[in-house]
Amino acid sequence: MTRVRMLALPLAVVLVALSAASETDARQTGLDRLPPTVFDVVPPSAHVRGAPGKMVVQPRACRTMPTGETRRRMVDVAVQEWGFFGFRIVDRTEVNDGDAFGNEAGDAGGAWPDLGRGGRRLSRLPPEEAARVAASIAGYWAVTPEGSWIVERQNEEWNGPDGTAVRWNAPWSAAFVSWVMCEAGLGAASQFQRAIAHHAYIDQAIRARDGRAPQAAFAAYDAGETAITPGDLLCSSRRPAYRTIADRRRQMGIGARSHCDVVVKVDEARERILAIGGNVRGAVSLKLLRGNREPGKPLRLVDMEEDRPIFAHLKLRADPIDTNALDTSPTVKAFGCVVATRTSAFLAAANVTALGGIAARC
Repeated sequence: MTRVRMLALPLAVVLVALSAASETDARQTGLDRLPPTVFDVVPPSAHVRGAPGKMVVQPRACRTMPTGETRRRMVDVAVQEWGFFGFRIVDRTEVNDGDAFGNEAGDAGGAWPDLGRGGRRLSRLPPEEAARVAASIAGYWAVTPEGSWIVERQNEEWNGPDGTAVRWNAPWSAAFVSWVMCEAGLGAASQFQRAIAHHAYIDQAIRARDGRAPQAAFAAYDAGETAITPGDLLCSSRRPAYRTIADRRRQMGIGARSHCDVVVKVDEARERILAIGGNVRGAVSLKLLRGNREPGKPLRLVDMEEDRPIFAHLKLRADPIDTNALDTSPTVKAFGCVVATRTSAFLAAANVTALGGIAARC
């Protein structure tokens, strides 16, 4: 397995990060991504060029690596994006009034009206934050086959009276997962079907389970059918609300409103599963999902969402890694003290990762 070599950050980088942290307010501006010398990732913004309103896709090849080397990397890539968006957390261990389809109620970054001039829907992020992350979200779209026309259509929205404060014209959660897989090393379509809708790669994983996609990186299981480990995907559906893989198998190829998140930690002690997804309350966010431990069995997911159940567990066909992969990611290692000492939302992040222990030493 390719190992990410952790180096001590240069003093200038640390000082810049600390300065940024001191200026962070309740709007939760995220951290800059790690320098390539610490974690070699091509940022999503490198897949586009131009300012919002004139942005175009800049074609770049995805990484292609053996599947056995991708599990650790996809977790580390997803965690870095979580930090870039401000370490937002959505607690799914209790039933709430939100959903995972870009329509969740409330936002830890502060209230922001839903409608702008002309009835346009505004981003759930503050205007300056929406502008900061615009090129990154466009970069997520850029790795999908339909990304160019979606970015072109978004330019029209950005050129309207609300500028970059306007919400994206299409939900971008599948684009986020597609970019994570692109950067993690699953660049070939035969390994992972990058798409603007989750059902495309869910169907690929179902075909893999049925023996009809031998090169596919993921195979589909019902939730609870096999052990969850970091680097797997958990997928929910709303329209229609599938309960099992068999439900989807009967409608393969038909559009479905679905959502998938990347598992980054299985917290046995607290009986929780932590997963990162895109377009969750308008950002890349970490979800806390309830688990249940039975004697002699792996932690099982307890689904709290009746109207949008987690019906699919896409299992990466590679050896597992440590269950605490989030805590040992380059982002957490490099910026532990920075994150652990920030405002209330970041203290919440410390509560769900190894940052709780780091905070005590900072």
